[in-house]
Amino acid sequence: MAVLKTILTVVFIIISLIITVVILMQEGKSAGLGAISGAADTYWGKNKGRSMEGILVKITRVCVILFLVLAVVLNMGIW
Repeated sequence: MAVLKTILTVVFIIISLIITVVILMQEGKSAGLGAISGAADTYWGKNKGRSMEGILVKITRVCVILFLVLAVVLNMGIW
């Protein structure tokens, strides 16, 4: 069981590093002054799910879910 806990701990650390990098790669949510005149409503703004920004958001969601599940499993105290 100690080997499994060590492996899960290493995976937990790797996921936390991935979350940090992915979040730092994302742009801010503020649209700036372009939102006042409607300039932010472009093709890329409408199709964010297919852009690099959309992919980063999806990766963040998956990694955070894995992070939370591993945190619960590692802290259950059955080791």
